[in-house]
Amino acid sequence: MLKPLSPLAAYLGPSAWIDSDHPAVAAKAAELAAGRDTDAAVAEAAFVFVRDAIRHSVDHRQNPVTRAASEVLAHGTGYCYAKAHLLAALLRANGIPAGLCYQRLLLDPDKDAARYCLHGLVAARLKDRNWYRIDPRGNKPGVDARFTPPTERLAFPITAPGEADLPGIHAAPLPMIMEALTRHGTWDALYDALPDVSS
Repeated sequence: MLKPLSPLAAYLGPSAWIDSDHPAVAAKAAELAAGRDTDAAVAEAAFVFVRDAIRHSVDHRQNPVTRAASEVLAHGTGYCYAKAHLLAALLRANGIPAGLCYQRLLLDPDKDAARYCLHGLVAARLKDRNWYRIDPRGNKPGVDARFTPPTERLAFPITAPGEADLPGIHAAPLPMIMEALTRHGTWDALYDALPDVSS
């Protein structure tokens, strides 16, 4: 079971990258919450919006490389990390504690040299439940992430040697994630230099 690494308040407030107080983010959060009377219903609406309406940068070969939640919302695109920032911001804007968590995944299983990268997702603290991981990266053939608490339906199961669910729920993005998002200005440049940790 993943554990939060900070006090609960840290998963509710805005930050530079999870800018839940940005007017456009707050407005979208309010729109998604309208008519929904449980935190699970609000969380599912936010998840489906980010999963389906925000295009994954690699899947759609789309620039720019976005970082903050408000940038992701404005441009309608982002890597998994940035899409997670937006989902966390939408949840926080609706009073649902949300943090970031990561997996280490095998990137090119069909190539001779193993290449791994970090994959970003969100953990939400739903009422009457523990932390629940959700993956808004976007579905495609072979990827079918869903919101089905208490059962997790993530985009990528951990199956290959060297892959792992990294421990901890982070209130802010990992510095190596933000360094990569900031240093590379196009989706393909970032794809060639995705962040990783040693196994």
